[in-house]
Amino acid sequence: MADPFLYNTGERSGYGCLGHEVQIEHIKAYVCRPSYFTDKAVIVIHDIFGWMFPDIRYIVDLIAGHGYITICPDFFKGKDPWKTTDHWHDFADWMEEHDPMKVDREADVVLKYLKEQCDAKKIGIVGFSWGGMAVHHLMLKNPQLSAGVSLYGSDSDGESILLDPTFFIFAEKDDFIPLHQQELKQNYKVDYPVKIYPGQTYGFVHCRKEDINPKDKIYIEEGRKDMVNWLNKYI
Repeated sequence: MADPFLYNTGERSGYGCLGHEVQIEHIKAYVCRPSYFTDKAVIVIHDIFGWMFPDIRYIVDLIAGHGYITICPDFFKGKDPWKTTDHWHDFADWMEEHDPMKVDREADVVLKYLKEQCDAKKIGIVGFSWGGMAVHHLMLKNPQLSAGVSLYGSDSDGESILLDPTFFIFAEKDDFIPLHQQELKQNYKVDYPVKIYPGQTYGFVHCRKEDINPKDKIYIEEGRKDMVNWLNKYI
């Protein structure tokens, strides 16, 4: 298999973030707020490149611009993120040290912060790649979350039940998650649409510049719009 993580991570290396960093108990986080008061918040779970990845902070700022207190904590808890110089054959070992199913404690810390320090009443969650897997896990476990969006994150525990509405976004030409793994077989009682975007590859919503080519731009914008519309619908 080709390395699925060959993003051009320098595309937004000079991006000027709109938010600021905070310390929340044992973890650091990037926070961006809208220009007006809101009691709605969104947690963004980063991909394998970590909480400081400019493309992730761009998405945090984008969601905040739609009226949400938006926060991206360091779910790696200070451990090194995946780097473009790392080798694909080492990925399984790296994942053992960065398990997306072991994010519950950090999620609870951030939820407490949003409720007590930011006066958030309704909270959603969005995750990309590694973060998409973590979102699926948390939407099966944590009733404090009103809605979730899992972007190109593989399936989670097949025996559990989604607690609240969750939107699953996948790419048709994903080298890492083939099409047959993008189907959810559970009969969940909550809303859980699965949408596959034609011709797109892994990371298309947050890791691709909008001006790559007209065909891709349509689906990049559509993916981001769908993500925000889902949050607006349930939060």
